[in-house]
Formats: sequence, structure tokens, C-alpha cells
Amino acid sequence: MLPAVDHAAVTLAVTAAVFFLLWLLSLRLRDASIVDSWWGPGFALIALVTFLLTPGGARPRRVLVLALTATWGLRLGAHIFARNHGTPEDPRYQAMRRSWGDRFPFASLFTVFVLQALILWVVSAPVQVAQGSAAPESLGPWDAAGVLAWAIGFFFETVGDAQLARFRADPANAGRVMDHGLWRYTRHPNYFGDACVWWGLWLIACAVPGGWLTVFSPLVMTFLLRRVSGVPMLERGMAKRRPGYDEYVRRTSPFLPWPPRV
Repeated sequence: MLPAVDHAAVTLAVTAAVFFLLWLLSLRLRDASIVDSWWGPGFALIALVTFLLTPGGARPRRVLVLALTATWGLRLGAHIFARNHGTPEDPRYQAMRRSWGDRFPFASLFTVFVLQALILWVVSAPVQVAQGSAAPESLGPWDAAGVLAWAIGFFFETVGDAQLARFRADPANAGRVMDHGLWRYTRHPNYFGDACVWWGLWLIACAVPGGWLTVFSPLVMTFLLRRVSGVPMLERGMAKRRPGYDEYVRRTSPFLPWPPRV
């Protein structure tokens, strides 16, 4: 079996190779949006590769981390693929395509695919570390806390996505603001759930020696969701497209679930 440092090198190489192939496919399809559908499955693949490379058979923690990561990642990938299938390229990438012009195909390799590959690999650190340690062999309080946080996050993300999909599917809701269900308590239950999932995986990593050092993973994920590519990007211009969105913002928590303000 390979030492831990080589596990990381292998997962980085596998991640880079897959994103390079996705880039080639995006050139053929003229659609960089395909990278979004791979975000969740990319973590599942890293978890699987780490599981196969680490020694010791199917220890409980390795099975647990693989199952949690794959369940979350494959569901997210299927959801994004179903949402984007048959639609034009995401407006974010269309804007980049207009800005870069003829240079976009090559520029997208680094600004979209390489960047996302590196972020994905860095954020996956708890998944790799939790599976790479042989001790302790049995599950304990850290694992239980991690599963609880993961379950809360998975609930918010899955239910929030389903509620929003049903809302959008009803023509009567065109132009309206989704403000019921979980969306009554947070403007982004799916993003909150995503963050909880990664705090949960980090808590499981805390069960192994040195696992707490991967705290940068949930911090990076939470920062991206709350300050960069999640909440700010989605809400930019939302008030112009959705009458009443300003009032929804005033009464509803942006991230953490909380009773609406009166």
C-alpha cells in the first residue's frame, strides 16, 4: 500500500486528469457549465480512490466517510445535472466567454477547470485524512457528532432543493419569491446544508490523530458559500428580477436558519 503522502498525490493526479477531460468536453459542447455537475461527484471519486488505496480493509470509519461523501456528492451531482440539462450555458460562463473572446477556450482551462480542481482537492482533506489513519479503529463521539452535523446538512440541502424545484415547476409562481418551507427561515437552506455537511466530515476527521488540522476545509467551503460563489453571486440582481425580494431579505436570515423578523 502507498504511504499517506502518495495517497494525496494520487488523488490530486486523478482530480486533475478528470477536470482536464471535462475541459476538453466543454470545448466540444461549447458549455463550461458541465463543470458544475461534477462538483459533488468529484468528492465522491476522491473518497473512493482514498478508500481503495488505504490499507486495513473496510474499517468502520473508512466505510462511513466513503458512504457519507458519496451519498452527498452523487445526489448533488444528479440534482445539478437535472437542473441544467437542456438549458443554455450558465450566465457566469457566458459573461466570461464574452469578456475573453477567442481566448476563452484556453483561459477557461485555468480560470474555471484548474481552479475548481484545486479547490475540490483542498476541501476534500478531511475525507482523505479520516480514511488514511488506522487509529482509532472503532467509532466514537467525534464520529457521532460528525454524522449528526452531516445529517442536518443533508436534510437542509436535499429538502431545500426539492422545495425550490417544486416551487419553480408551478407556472403560477413565475416572478415570485420562494419564502416558505425551509426558505422561510434562511434565504439559502441548500448552502447552509452544504456547509454543515463539510463541518460534519471535519468532525469525523477529528477522531483521528491530526485530523483537526483539516479545519481549513469547512472554513473554505463556508467562506465560498457565504461570501464568494454562493449567497452573493445568487443574490446579485435578484431584487430586480423578483418583486418583493428586498422585503424577503429584510425579514429572512441570509444563511443560518432563524425565525423570520416581524
